[in-house]
Amino acid sequence: MNKLRLSQLIFLLFISYISAQNSVKGIITDNDSEKPLKGVLVSVVNTPKSLTTDLSGVFILKNIANGSYIIEIKLAGYETQNFPVELSGKTIDLGAIQLYKNFSIDQDLSLITLTDDELNNDASAADNIAGLLQATKDIYLRTAAFEFSSSFFRIKGLDSGNGKVLINGIEMNKLYDGRAQWSNWGGLNDVLRNQEFSNGLAASSFTFGGLLGATNINTRASEQRAGTRISYASSNRSYQHRVMATHATGILEGGWAMTFSGSRRSGLEGFNEGTSYNAYSLFASIEKKISDNHSLNFTGIFTPNRRGKAAPNTQEVFDLKGIAYNEYWGHLNGRKTNSRIKEVEEPILMLNHFWNLSDQISLQTNVSYQFGKIGNSRLDFNAGANPSPAYYQNLPSFFLRNNDLAGAYQSQQNFLNDGQLNWNRIFDANITNSAAGVNNAYVLYEDRNDDKQFTINSILNYAVNNNITLNAKLTYKRLRSHSFAEVIDLLGGTGYLDIDNFAESENEQQNDLLNPNRVVGVGDKFRYNYNLSSDVVRAFVQAQFTYNKVDFYGALNVSRTAHQREGLYQNGGFSETSLGVSEKLDFINFGIKGGATYKITGRHLIDANMAFITNAPTIRNSFSNSRENNNTVTNLQSENMFSTDVSYIVRSPIITSRLTAYYTQIKDATEISFYFADGIGGDNTAFVQEVLTGIHKKHIGLELGLEAQVTPTIKLKGAASIGQFTYDNNPNLYLTSEADSDAIAAGFINGSKDFGQTNLENYRLAAGPQNAYSIGFEYRDPEYWWLGATANFFSNIFIDIAPLNRSSNFYTDDDGLPFVEYDPELARELLQQEKFDDYMVVNLVGGKSWKISDTYVSVFATVNNLLGTEYKSGGFEQGRNANFRQLRDDKALDIPVFGNRYWYGRGTTYFLNVNIRF
Repeated sequence: MNKLRLSQLIFLLFISYISAQNSVKGIITDNDSEKPLKGVLVSVVNTPKSLTTDLSGVFILKNIANGSYIIEIKLAGYETQNFPVELSGKTIDLGAIQLYKNFSIDQDLSLITLTDDELNNDASAADNIAGLLQATKDIYLRTAAFEFSSSFFRIKGLDSGNGKVLINGIEMNKLYDGRAQWSNWGGLNDVLRNQEFSNGLAASSFTFGGLLGATNINTRASEQRAGTRISYASSNRSYQHRVMATHATGILEGGWAMTFSGSRRSGLEGFNEGTSYNAYSLFASIEKKISDNHSLNFTGIFTPNRRGKAAPNTQEVFDLKGIAYNEYWGHLNGRKTNSRIKEVEEPILMLNHFWNLSDQISLQTNVSYQFGKIGNSRLDFNAGANPSPAYYQNLPSFFLRNNDLAGAYQSQQNFLNDGQLNWNRIFDANITNSAAGVNNAYVLYEDRNDDKQFTINSILNYAVNNNITLNAKLTYKRLRSHSFAEVIDLLGGTGYLDIDNFAESENEQQNDLLNPNRVVGVGDKFRYNYNLSSDVVRAFVQAQFTYNKVDFYGALNVSRTAHQREGLYQNGGFSETSLGVSEKLDFINFGIKGGATYKITGRHLIDANMAFITNAPTIRNSFSNSRENNNTVTNLQSENMFSTDVSYIVRSPIITSRLTAYYTQIKDATEISFYFADGIGGDNTAFVQEVLTGIHKKHIGLELGLEAQVTPTIKLKGAASIGQFTYDNNPNLYLTSEADSDAIAAGFINGSKDFGQTNLENYRLAAGPQNAYSIGFEYRDPEYWWLGATANFFSNIFIDIAPLNRSSNFYTDDDGLPFVEYDPELARELLQQEKFDDYMVVNLVGGKSWKISDTYVSVFATVNNLLGTEYKSGGFEQGRNANFRQLRDDKALDIPVFGNRYWYGRGTTYFLNVNIRF
């Protein structure tokens, strides 16, 4: 009897236990696109139960005891939603839940704090994090984008080419150098909001990606938020004014959807003197839904822009003129006129076909054609003095080196009182020459790259079941590029002689032996003229697996790349190797990667990734001197990269954080530099192409992002990047140059000299701040205004070193023996890598929004570098002093003549934006 009662009691307890176990499920989608949202935090308030949605946006909260609860659904950038539930032994299905983007703040925050000069400056590294701005909600990456970018910061110390940027599944990174040209779609913030970002090695449905991940920008007209948006912005960074207007129809009757956007950005001068800005942006996206399973979308983008460049300078120049000084401009007809203008006009035409073969299989086929030009203007002077006001012979240090105190004082006064390009003197010289029947002394020209790029690809996505997704992609890309110099202004003269005035013989002086001593005018090509071609075929497959406790993936990428040059001029200095087609360079490459996420609980996760990737050399690093000859880099190899990272992630209602440890090794990289060097093989001088091959690099470090919602209105946030980025071997170095008497005297054979290994191992890479820290707060008032402030600290910033100075050339005299006076201890001191001073930058941000009927009005403002801190953000050693004797004598001066050149960060800048949406 007692046994029977005990059995009954156990049975009743079991039934009670079962009845108390409840579950809540649902699927979460974006209100605009209706796409499932992955990574949404779903939690039971005041309990430890929580999880994140899977790839399909699905969640199932299990084993919840009976009672009344609130289910909280939260994702950064969206309005948080709460659902009260009563659980009494059954499953509650919340169905399809749509999350709405949080428009209580101006969403332009993520796209307007970086301006176009930061995205495209030739010396800047900000372009490698611009793609992180809109698509990621990761606190560390957002901090890197908003707070670190103006300091030349590079995520993991890597170049931007390691991050892939796609529009509608088509990769936009240039084949020439591997980087994305952000100005190709600049000024179109409103229509570039729909982005999918994959961080680092994480899986992407659109591409294999790079070490820095991938961003896919979706411009489909049907997925743009319907309505009209008009905005005005004012700034003192690059442009001064911006006006933008966008209208999206949403899906109309008949299955049509259209989006149009345009903007105008202008400024006579940004923070740096003479940096004018003039840009237009036009966008159209038209989609036709043919049926429930087929849709066609056309996208057209045209963003012509012109901007004035700013120069890096020596410390001597900055001490005299300040950090806003720019040597490239001078007064012409009462206006500041910059001699170095970058002009980009590269329209993009794109057609995308979306086909849902079934509920589980989709196929996206994309065709893109991009064409146009990139021009960089500058002065040429084959019969005149160097017109640069900061030319070393115009500065006090040049005269002090020769103990000419009077000359030093006079040059100092001239530079302080003016120090700008003298356009009138240039015109006078040409007019005088013309009157005497002599060709121009000066000419204004531009280096042109006219590209035509065709891309076609297909992307297959197959959801095998709720746990397994397969992705595949096949791509063909074809580039045909025409590069040349073109005269754009004769500056008062009548014609310019197309020769190299520094060459020795008449034949060597000819830029084109087929047209010797040619006199050119406006619109004529001269100096160099050649074609580059590149063809790439790439295949990518990937499998993603999602389960309750673990997610994992594996991906494989295979490609074939071919490069070739065709010389259209027969250059006098390279008469045998300049005309006609080069050898065809052919590379087969692959990449393999995998990763897993282990869910300790719904709030604590461990994520790990690993990859091995080989990349073909870019066109830029394949030809040692593509402007003048067909010579390819000796022993050119594909670049090999190994990378791994491990992260610990916390996602709770109060604290969100990620701590990542990473290690990346790059092998067999190639780099090419161009400069004028003194002291090659003793006391010889030459304009050289420096080729570094077999470069190994090591990147190791930690990343931390942390934010805490300490009250409903106050959020504390912090981020840290602690890295060490170094050369990991002693790569090989050789120089190429014209085979003139100086080169022969320096030991060049057939225009080339091999210096063997250069001692770079353990030197730091010039990758911006290797340590960066940020701490700040954000206050969001229920009345829809908000304010934030951050203090950002930067350290371990190093100069870009001159490899030739670390080679045998540094200590070798013209007899092949070491310099008699060579002192190893002094040499070690001379070659010590410069480390810049640590610095702190304080930034403010704030905004206010109003809803008036169906109209939203918002104001957003930032102030960067509030305290006006002056800091070096980058720089490089000049290669001019190429040996021990030259460098010793120059550094012994109070003010070196050929000191390091620097870029300084901006002083205090602002950005103000007013936006109306209806």
